[in-house]
Amino acid sequence: MSMREAIVAALLVVFAGVEARAEGPGLGRAASASEILLFDISVGPDGAGLPPGAGSARQGRLVYEARCIGCHGEQGEGKPNDRLVGGFGTLKGERPAVKTIGSYWPYATTVFDYVRRAMPFDAPKSLTNDEVFAVTAYLLHLNGIIGEDERVDARSLPKIEMPNRSGFTPYVAGR
Repeated sequence: MSMREAIVAALLVVFAGVEARAEGPGLGRAASASEILLFDISVGPDGAGLPPGAGSARQGRLVYEARCIGCHGEQGEGKPNDRLVGGFGTLKGERPAVKTIGSYWPYATTVFDYVRRAMPFDAPKSLTNDEVFAVTAYLLHLNGIIGEDERVDARSLPKIEMPNRSGFTPYVAGR
């Protein structure tokens, strides 16, 4: 094969690949707007995206005992899965020792977002908004951040100051 023939063959392969990619494999379909909304549940640090609902730590204890205790222990101490409570003062070293909701997470809204999206492990997204607010309140209470009877909702949750909020440096483009 001459050099010219090799170049022509290579170009044919490239253009055939582009054509095939443009059409796609013909699998699936575009998601509908209502289907996208089911997954568009992100909550920002400022509380943007929090749904209606509310719950207290006292209410959250009941949900936690029914749905979370098997993975995270009686008081959020972990085993078999992640520890959720404690770890204060363990982040100073080169390798932070115990990253928990109370010792590490900078925003209370992130707790809500994660619990709603990923918990319980065996049935993600199965808790109601009130249950997620209540479990979030309970986890914050176990970490000594709020009282047992304090209710959290879309208005109050973003205002909660987490112990490690100043432990993170915000990203600023161009810096």
